[in-house]
Amino acid sequence: MTGLARETLHREVPELARGYEHVVIDGPPRVTGLVRSALLAADLVLIPVQPSPYDAWASAELLRLLDDARGWKPGLEARFVLNRCIARTLLLRDARRQLAGTLPPALATTVGQRVVFARCARTGRLAAEEAPGSQAAREMADLAAEVLGTAG
Repeated sequence: MTGLARETLHREVPELARGYEHVVIDGPPRVTGLVRSALLAADLVLIPVQPSPYDAWASAELLRLLDDARGWKPGLEARFVLNRCIARTLLLRDARRQLAGTLPPALATTVGQRVVFARCARTGRLAAEEAPGSQAAREMADLAAEVLGTAG
């Protein structure tokens, strides 16, 4: 894990990525200079949204930055990821319906509201390390498989 919270990220990532098949860049959605740099460094942007009308509204700024980045990087892909979902709720059902047919499209895999993720943030470990075999670990594995095109 490397911390590069600076606006030159897009110039530094290629060197850091040598020897790795995949690199994940996680960043805040509101720091526009940093986000622009991360977008220019990316091939695929995952946009986490909670099943809430507020998240759909909040992602509008990121979508504008994404459109700007495509001016420099036309092949830049993006997908929404429903995150912090509570199973079998009207909010989740409504969010899935709202994201159906959107651009960028939403991934089929959703990520639940899990205590394990809070522990992972504190320990710096993955869900599969913190709680092997847990629903959180399975969701992360499913998400990775879908993103990488290996979902069965």
